[in-house]
Amino acid sequence: MKGKKYYIISILIIGIFFNSCTEPFDIKSITFESALVVEATISNEFKHQEINLSRTFNLEEKGPSIESNAVVKIIDDLQNIYSFHETTLGKYVSNEEFSAVDNRSYQLKIITNEGKSYASQLTQLTNSSQIDKVSVEKSEDGNGVNIFVDSYNPDGNSRYYRFEYEETYKIVAPKWSMWDLVVISDVKPYEFDFVLRDEQKRICYNTIDSKGIILTETNNLVDDKITKFPVRYISRDNYLISHRYSMLLKQYVQSQEAFTFYKTLNDLSGSENLFSQNQPGFVSGNVFSEDNSNEKVIGFFEVSSVSTKRIFFNPRDLDLSIPLPTPYPTDCTLIAPELDPRYGKSLFEYLDSESLKYFYDNDGTAGPVIPGGPYVMVPVECGDCTKVGTNIAPEFWVE
Repeated sequence: MKGKKYYIISILIIGIFFNSCTEPFDIKSITFESALVVEATISNEFKHQEINLSRTFNLEEKGPSIESNAVVKIIDDLQNIYSFHETTLGKYVSNEEFSAVDNRSYQLKIITNEGKSYASQLTQLTNSSQIDKVSVEKSEDGNGVNIFVDSYNPDGNSRYYRFEYEETYKIVAPKWSMWDLVVISDVKPYEFDFVLRDEQKRICYNTIDSKGIILTETNNLVDDKITKFPVRYISRDNYLISHRYSMLLKQYVQSQEAFTFYKTLNDLSGSENLFSQNQPGFVSGNVFSEDNSNEKVIGFFEVSSVSTKRIFFNPRDLDLSIPLPTPYPTDCTLIAPELDPRYGKSLFEYLDSESLKYFYDNDGTAGPVIPGGPYVMVPVECGDCTKVGTNIAPEFWVE
């Protein structure tokens, strides 16, 4: 994953260790206690498994504190050891590829940089259930698309499910030109010239991970069957689906304990006014301190069976009307900087800072005349898609 920060982090700023009172309170008056946050799911996929470590953060901080330089390993009941190394701050990846297997117990072990030891309860791989279908439909009001999943376990022994997804989308720079305007003399009066671009920067791709907790269960149903469960809604004015879109959906079968843990987190984060309406106590998982039984640790070590399925679609596949101008991650307002302005930046300054790209000559032949200088320019992201994605198509991509 790409530096993924799971959904636990976003709700830990609640202070974590409130008592169960329902009286309104002053946020700043809460005594804050730092706690280790463990985000660990290994699966039956043969791959480099990943674990994320951080610490809780209070409301005055902008984000979580990363737990770096820890020793992380997983030990199974046959004493096989799977060691992890830190690839980016707080993200630990297994040294070797491996997959969890049936009828084997696994335990997570952590030693922090401060020498504190933590462990999880012994955990076994959950039963498997396959995704039958991932479908996409235009919403009833025509303003977006809904993505659904169908799944079935004929043995009826899965019941608890969590979903994640990776979405990859095609980017087309809306104000692209085959020409670059470059500075050939940086001494006044500045001189400029045109050169053909030597790299394709009009079509790109980007991949992002899902956020939030997506859960469902079949425990109250006769069959262990998920039918048309909604996992994603995308508005038609969202640039993700402007051209072509792909989703890799991942279905994790959970234990009842893991499901309860994530459902509790989801319920807490879903409150409209978490601080005054539902002040929670500590949300315990299955990870604990080996040094201090009173120390609070946040997180859950899961060993989950996973099933995946990928879909692609274009807006036209669904007869979906995309607004004009086509949505894009950046505002693409046209600008014509003067060569030697009395106020503001000159064309040279914009080019020197690489903040604008050439679009067309400002003489009315290629587009509307914009008040200002001789060249119409656009924010660099609008003429160079590599600023918002990569121009290398993913291996799985198909048109």
